[in-house]
Amino acid sequence: MSCDFLKLAVPGIAGLQPYQPGKPIEELERELGISNIIKLASNENALGPSPRVIEAMPAMTDLYRYPDGNGYILKQALSEIHGVRLDQITLGNGSNDILEFAARAFLTERHSSVFSEHAFAIYPIVTQAVGARGIVTPAKNYGHDLKAILTTIAEDTRLVFIANPNNPTGTCLSTGELQEFLDQVPEQVIVLMDQAYYEYAYGGDYPDCVQWLDRYRNLIVARTFSKAYGLAALRVGYAVSHPQLADLLNRVRQPFNVNSIALRAAVIALQDQAHIEQVVRFNQAGMRQLIAGLDSMGIHFIPSSANFLCIDMEQNAQPIYEQLLRAGVIVRPVASYGLPNHLRVTIGREQENDRFLTALAGILSK
Repeated sequence: MSCDFLKLAVPGIAGLQPYQPGKPIEELERELGISNIIKLASNENALGPSPRVIEAMPAMTDLYRYPDGNGYILKQALSEIHGVRLDQITLGNGSNDILEFAARAFLTERHSSVFSEHAFAIYPIVTQAVGARGIVTPAKNYGHDLKAILTTIAEDTRLVFIANPNNPTGTCLSTGELQEFLDQVPEQVIVLMDQAYYEYAYGGDYPDCVQWLDRYRNLIVARTFSKAYGLAALRVGYAVSHPQLADLLNRVRQPFNVNSIALRAAVIALQDQAHIEQVVRFNQAGMRQLIAGLDSMGIHFIPSSANFLCIDMEQNAQPIYEQLLRAGVIVRPVASYGLPNHLRVTIGREQENDRFLTALAGILSK
């Protein structure tokens, strides 16, 4: 009689549904036998990383050595750019790592976390994985309802996840809204501000929450190099927080969790802020192109402060997603986020955006 290993797993893991990433180009090639595929599903930076990063990659000759387990050089660079101390920084294998560190450091089966409806799928995953209770607050205009989150915080709540801008909807909270919220959060509740799309949104009334750490000791700010910096394949992210919080996050961080290539690439990428400015201009132009095309077709979308649009097909979006796949265009269905009528499309290069719009118009005309 064979063993049912599912029965051996802890309850949180046994009932967990794994995260489903965007479909890879190679997988679609195998499934449908087509080529010339474009991928607008995973919010990658279609412009790519700084040319300086590309130039530096062939110079890696020490691959037989372990990376610097403390990531000193990258921490030093982040310390200088953000004006924080080294002991306030935690490095992650992507910012997803930071989310898991927070769950492992502050949640048990006796605790709860709070996050919004339509927010990033990793929040419930890391919560359930450690056996904690996840409390979902209803969304407001597809984004976070901060007043609802405040009223939902329970006695056992130890962690609140806020994505700003939010993924997959692109909604954004202002400086005033967030400060009013943070002023009311109990000091024993940790707020993890997920700013993965920070570089795309920064400016105007969008805040750099790292500058608030002296005011809000219970705040953790997570950032990533996977989006605007174009280093998604290397998986490097980081958090900035009060030194005591950073110490706790670092206690659950695995040794050498960020590899040597990623550490070096991130340092070089930080040094080329002119490239980030170019990336933001590129994204803004692509956003205007997609909005104009969708408007011409009468298709509604959620206004976005990130590098993607969540569009409303006003019907079950899965068949449209599948027809786009057959046209060689990969976007992202978001039914798992409670949005079965929506598709999320990443801003691509001009010709990729045009191809998506043309394919979508052809599908809808039928």
